[in-house]
Amino acid sequence: MSSKHKVVIITGASQGIGAALVKAYRDRNFHVVATSRSIKPSADPDILAIAGDIGDPRTADRVLHGALERFGRIDSLINNAGVFTAKPFIDFTKDDYELNMSVNVAGFFHITQRVAREMLKQGSGHIVSVTTSIVNQPIAGVPAALASLTKGGLASVTQELAIEFATSGIRVNAVSPGIIKTPMHPPETHAALSALHPVGRMGEIHDIVDAVLYLEHAAFVTGEILHVDGGQNAGRW
Repeated sequence: MSSKHKVVIITGASQGIGAALVKAYRDRNFHVVATSRSIKPSADPDILAIAGDIGDPRTADRVLHGALERFGRIDSLINNAGVFTAKPFIDFTKDDYELNMSVNVAGFFHITQRVAREMLKQGSGHIVSVTTSIVNQPIAGVPAALASLTKGGLASVTQELAIEFATSGIRVNAVSPGIIKTPMHPPETHAALSALHPVGRMGEIHDIVDAVLYLEHAAFVTGEILHVDGGQNAGRW
């Protein structure tokens, strides 16, 4: 691998924010390992697409081995894969619980642990996780206990790992979005969802991409939970 190229792993990479991150990193000359359940092979030789369930440790193994075999190193990991299930707490099912725990928690743990081992050998690296601002600023009428239980854990572990790895050359950060205009939100919901932000609009995909790229190059920033949420985290409105 050319020393001019850094390597990034992006989870949840087949659509929405993940697909935009793949493009943004390629535009900056990174080699990319892109993974999701439904991802298709790429014609770009500098993108390695690996299909699989990120909550399955075998997928994490394949992603790690694929990255090292194709590109020889791992410089950044973007934990973008996630699910969000909004319903009253007492209505959550066992399947809801298992899905959220698998994608949001196991999906972070397995790949991050494997990648961190390689970064420690290198003495450098950057890990970013995508959380959600609703975990520390709940919104009346949007019941999201499973998001708080799972994505809230990502915010906490981001700060813990930032301290654990602080002298090892590895930075650990998170981006905490509001509601972003992605294909998962049909146009007829946009007006109501816009009203859930103090600025009166939903976020755009590029808002999250810009935040991740800022953290990528912010060498003195670690342990940061960067809120990109139209003011949700500022308080009640």
